[in-house]
Amino acid sequence: MKKLVVSFWVILITVSTFCQTLPVKLDTLLSAYVKKNDFNGSVLVARKGTVYLQKGYGYKEVKTNTPNDGNTIFQIGSITKQFTSAIILQLQEKNKLSLQDKLSKYIPDYPRGNEITIENLLTHTSGIYNYTNDPTILASGGTKPVSRDSLIARFKNKPLDFPPGEKYSYSNSGYILLGYIIEKVMGRPYFQVVREQIFQPLQMTHSGFDFAALKSSDKATGYLSPSARQSAFIMDSSVSFAAGSIYTTVGDLYKWDRALYTGRIISQASLQKAFTPYHSNYGYGWMIDAAYGKKIVEHGGAIPGFLAIIYRVPEDETCIILLDNRQSPALSKIAADINALLNGKEVELPKERKEISVDTAILQLYAGQYELAPGVIMTIRLENGKLTEQLTGQGKFEIFAEKDNFFFMKVVDAQIEFMKGSDGKVDNLVLYQNGRVIPGKKIQ
Repeated sequence: MKKLVVSFWVILITVSTFCQTLPVKLDTLLSAYVKKNDFNGSVLVARKGTVYLQKGYGYKEVKTNTPNDGNTIFQIGSITKQFTSAIILQLQEKNKLSLQDKLSKYIPDYPRGNEITIENLLTHTSGIYNYTNDPTILASGGTKPVSRDSLIARFKNKPLDFPPGEKYSYSNSGYILLGYIIEKVMGRPYFQVVREQIFQPLQMTHSGFDFAALKSSDKATGYLSPSARQSAFIMDSSVSFAAGSIYTTVGDLYKWDRALYTGRIISQASLQKAFTPYHSNYGYGWMIDAAYGKKIVEHGGAIPGFLAIIYRVPEDETCIILLDNRQSPALSKIAADINALLNGKEVELPKERKEISVDTAILQLYAGQYELAPGVIMTIRLENGKLTEQLTGQGKFEIFAEKDNFFFMKVVDAQIEFMKGSDGKVDNLVLYQNGRVIPGKKIQ
């Protein structure tokens, strides 16, 4: 019995020490990322209802040196999608719609709308063209209000990328249509529905949609790069709409996190459906992953001047929220590092990568196309003496040499290593990102 009591006290002291040192470790980690210019914003870290860190880093307004804090208000871009998803699931629970309803039920003249279901829209398997892939969308009035019909007209008559249900391709357009469906079913504006059904019941009093019109000393200025040399324009909420228009704080998002355990917003059965991976591990407004043997549900958000991530581990009620107003590149890596600390793992503090010069003749050897997965191609190009990479369906970015065959990106925390075969020729690469090691065979 005495041995059992001693063991109990040893366990208790160990847990107590962990809880006391964890906030210090978290702050040290975040401060290292801030020093490296990889984070500028607000963070909240919690587990099982205990908040270990809620703090701001860097500045919400550079010109006035006004610091971020735990109450700073940020835009969260595509994290909006999980709120849109929740409203859709509420409506299904109330038998006001079905996830198997066809799009044509709500927009009768939508091309091939009789083949596209609400579930296809939720899971990015509709094949509908992603309207934000068109650079003219932002160049021609992203700051000006648009009607729902005008917004939908920007992608309505584009050909489908693939037959509905066959593949995954991230489409903001699908969530625009979900917002439209919500308005049709509810008979009132999407923004009003989300306020009434989610924000108000959860007392998310610092959350809303029209960031341009927001008058608050807590409002952050968004910047287009970690250098904060240029502030970003504010996209009108009617343009990002149900795909990306919400603004909020880490504290309000934590209220959302806690509510998901209670059934106050949607039932646990609906929530489990939302957390079920379909194509490419995407559910209903959530990405599904795993770490340390536990399921992770998370989603990022990007809108001019802001990046955001909410990273949840339902099994142990972990919640990690990072909101950034300088479009810093490492949010996914920071969230993964925080989760590692929460799981008792040691984490190496980030170090600044140093760029070296590499002969153009060596760089030319790396140019080509590399297949990372079926249909996912990384194209490496040599342009004006510099290497760039471009993934299928994504933008093109410069990569920088750390070694002759090892390159890193500055826009995101990712590295690329080029490998030679037995014949001495470059025949594959390895992409390192978010703790993943992804090989790619050279196909051209």
